[in-house]
Amino acid sequence: MKRLSVLMIGMLIAILGLLPFDGWSMGSRVPTVGMQAEDFHLTDLEGKSQSLSQYRGKIVLVNFWATWCKPCTTEMPAMQTTYDKLRDKGFVVLAINELEDDAKVREHIKQYGHTFPVLMDRDNKVANQFGVFGLPVSVFIDQEGRVQEYIKGGLLTEQKIDETVARIQKQAPVKAAALR
Repeated sequence: MKRLSVLMIGMLIAILGLLPFDGWSMGSRVPTVGMQAEDFHLTDLEGKSQSLSQYRGKIVLVNFWATWCKPCTTEMPAMQTTYDKLRDKGFVVLAINELEDDAKVREHIKQYGHTFPVLMDRDNKVANQFGVFGLPVSVFIDQEGRVQEYIKGGLLTEQKIDETVARIQKQAPVKAAALR
């Protein structure tokens, strides 16, 4: 009976819009460093479908942002500079915009001259998948698709991105332990 009451209260809170409700799950958690990042498929500003898995073999900075988020737009020039410097060395930025209109995002990207891929998370599904609550959030993913760093709210600088990419590049691939 107590379990039923707790469930009913949870459903009532969700119905009132105080908490997100997606079936019976409690939502996604922040990805754990070292764990495989869950794949996703989103459309870019040109209407092409892109996925995280298509960048396997590269170091990927997944950055969740919005045009109205001042810290987000403040860190984007550092992301662009580092992308320009390292893209030929296996580094990519995937800027995932949350819930905004394509035209507004396109205008912002054009105004600031950003050339990294911008993906549209129109239903906030990927942000929820990565445990994003509040912006910006940056997730560094290694060449094998594992989460290497999760940064919530902190401003990315060129130095921070360079150091993180260098650290990921120096890591030896994870090898399975041999049983004897």
